[in-house]
Amino acid sequence: MDLNNISANKVFGGWHKQYTHRSSSLNCDMRFAIFLPPQAANEPVPVLYWLSGLTCTDENFMQKAGAMRLAAELGMAIVAPDTSPRGEDVPDDAEGAYDFGLGAGFYVNATQAPWNRHYHMYDYVVNELPALIEANFPVTDVRSISGHSMGGHGAFVVALNNPQRYRSISAFSPIANPIDCPWGQKALSNYLGKDVNHWKQYDASELMRNTKAKIPALVDQGTNDNFLVEQLKPEALVKAAEASNYPLELRMQDGYDHSYFYISSFIEDHLNFHAKHMK
Repeated sequence: MDLNNISANKVFGGWHKQYTHRSSSLNCDMRFAIFLPPQAANEPVPVLYWLSGLTCTDENFMQKAGAMRLAAELGMAIVAPDTSPRGEDVPDDAEGAYDFGLGAGFYVNATQAPWNRHYHMYDYVVNELPALIEANFPVTDVRSISGHSMGGHGAFVVALNNPQRYRSISAFSPIANPIDCPWGQKALSNYLGKDVNHWKQYDASELMRNTKAKIPALVDQGTNDNFLVEQLKPEALVKAAEASNYPLELRMQDGYDHSYFYISSFIEDHLNFHAKHMK
């Protein structure tokens, strides 16, 4: 696999780097970012995968979350992929809407044309990207996963469907029940077709209600989030956790919104949470 290093910046004794590569899962060129802590110069380190939300790229989290200082202390690598396939031949929403198509891959494997040629973000995150990271960087196969909004949905879907691959899950403002919100209904019907039964494998609440896995999970949700009631529905995740006795901690954060101001306020709690379970 050919990796093209397009940027490198030393930070807190480690390195933030961006790479492009040809993705077999997505049938296009992709970009990701990786933070390697200073400890990686001497020994392999565990990895936190971060999945971003609608309209984002690999850059939003790395540049705005303020995660690298503590990640350097903890000896934790962070990998941030893009949020969808991209390129001139990759289809987009016909009206250029922000909540579907480019920047809105929803971490599913599309089955419907024309999306099924490129939109296989689930396979990319679960299999292709970790294999690429572990083959080319000084990291172990100890993994945890986190994300924001659409990426919080993705983190739960990926981990609950593959519990043997992840030590812990966390999310900021996840789309907790996409079967029952406008963002999810639009994306899942276009990518997967009209049969709601096919959507359940990509719904965190449905998966949590029925799982036997017990991966520790932490969720933060701001009370002043504009999307809280209509799109995010954390109460569905709480009910699912209660039904399956799932180890979920959901914290409602008073006054916080959906932005990276909020993420940066609590990211250190999440890094410490994952570090505890990576040991």
